[in-house]
Amino acid sequence: MKRSPVKSVAIIGAGASGAAAAAALAAEDYFDRIRVFERRETPGGTWWVLARSQLPPPLRDLGTHTYSVSNVRIYDPDPGPGPKLTPGADPPETDPPLKIPDGPLPRTTAPSTQERFDRTPIYDTLTTNVPDIAMCFSDCRFPYGPFPPHWVPRHYIESYFSLHRADGLLALSTTLEDLSRIPGSQRWKLTLRRRDSVRHVDMWWEEEFDAVILANGHYSVPFVPKVDGLEEYIRLFPGRVSHSKAFRNALPYHNKKVVVVGNSASGHDVAAALVGAVKGPVYQSRRSRNRFEGDKPPPEVEWKPIIKAFLRSGDILFADGSVLSDVDSVIYCTGYKASFPFWNERANGGSIWDYTQNRLVGSYWHTFFRDFPTLGAIGVPRVLTFRSFEYQAIALARLFAGRNALPLPSRQEQIRWEQERWKLVSSEHRKFHDIIWDNGETMDWLRGLYDFAGLPTLKGHGRFPPVLSDETRWAIEHLRKYEEPGKDDVEEGDWTVVDSRTGRDSLFFI
Repeated sequence: MKRSPVKSVAIIGAGASGAAAAAALAAEDYFDRIRVFERRETPGGTWWVLARSQLPPPLRDLGTHTYSVSNVRIYDPDPGPGPKLTPGADPPETDPPLKIPDGPLPRTTAPSTQERFDRTPIYDTLTTNVPDIAMCFSDCRFPYGPFPPHWVPRHYIESYFSLHRADGLLALSTTLEDLSRIPGSQRWKLTLRRRDSVRHVDMWWEEEFDAVILANGHYSVPFVPKVDGLEEYIRLFPGRVSHSKAFRNALPYHNKKVVVVGNSASGHDVAAALVGAVKGPVYQSRRSRNRFEGDKPPPEVEWKPIIKAFLRSGDILFADGSVLSDVDSVIYCTGYKASFPFWNERANGGSIWDYTQNRLVGSYWHTFFRDFPTLGAIGVPRVLTFRSFEYQAIALARLFAGRNALPLPSRQEQIRWEQERWKLVSSEHRKFHDIIWDNGETMDWLRGLYDFAGLPTLKGHGRFPPVLSDETRWAIEHLRKYEEPGKDDVEEGDWTVVDSRTGRDSLFFI
């Protein structure tokens, strides 16, 4: 078999996706150089997790409990002042590229002060809500489970690099600022920046690689929708409006009048965290009922419709004509948008993310790129977390090593897949990269990656694509950290066994 010309690979991000990629590439025993660039000071990564938290004593005394959603990464107890909120704006506006220094590199500059959204949104104390047998990598279980506290996965990812002898591949505190395809080739030039905390300067330099894997996650840049009067309201009342990314606990909101906007996972959980701490009920603005809710709001929560306008007086006008006055805080729990500020659109012929359709541009199987055969992405789909990263990582490692068991489809077939995928998800009113479990879509997707990768060599080079055992699939479908209203369930200590036959998507909590 003709081997691949790819001998060097850069991985962007040292979270769970990056760890899976590093392990898979190292196991091929083929590449001369593998580097993992992580902008934080340690591996840890970003993964979406639903969790229940125990509050610190002051709030426990108030009888408060929380069910918390967080992008769990390295814990930042101080969320800082919070990022500037620009209603309706997409990351190209809120998270623009950093200006590359003039002149030849390497060189040093004064430290950049531009917001890079690298602080984490972890609540004070969290435990995962995904059963550990399905959450962790196939070759190493969490130290304890089934729902360990948030620091366990963080240390687990750090240890996973060492387990696969990939910790020496890490380049920490290093941010990718520009990724450009080298003209006339399929190779890539990376412009990198590292903060020197001793000299208080930024160091800039360039490196070239044959291939790149994007494992940088997509839950860093908060999104706030455009609402009539909101921009002016933010200017008139500084600090009153925030995003759930800056939320840590209910202490700053004690005895205040608070509106929580959104009732998806984070909105539901922030509202629950505030119960008993705020003045009066928690006002929760919601567009529709979600699967966590019963027929009426829980005690000390008042449901409100969507916000129609923010008024100069400080009042908030809702869609039903009601008005709320004397509000102290508004917390937007409206999610995040993917951001690739390092992607050089001019050099690479266009953008990598379509913000109108909320998806990768020119992707195939949520992993490959038809216009960039030496580029891959891991961790974009909303699907099984760590375990699915393994399938993607092993498939890309085999591709770049030139010994994948099956070839990629033709360019026309990849275009057809993208078009048919968009038609399907549009008709079902779901996102392009949402992969459903209960209709068999997840198994079909993983099977495609499994068959594409094939087995390791007889000499043991390469990782085995993992299997989804009966035990793992049962846990996915039946174990929850907490019950859902209207579902048959049985309490088993700190977790619940649910009858999943009535659910449309057993992986809704990811």
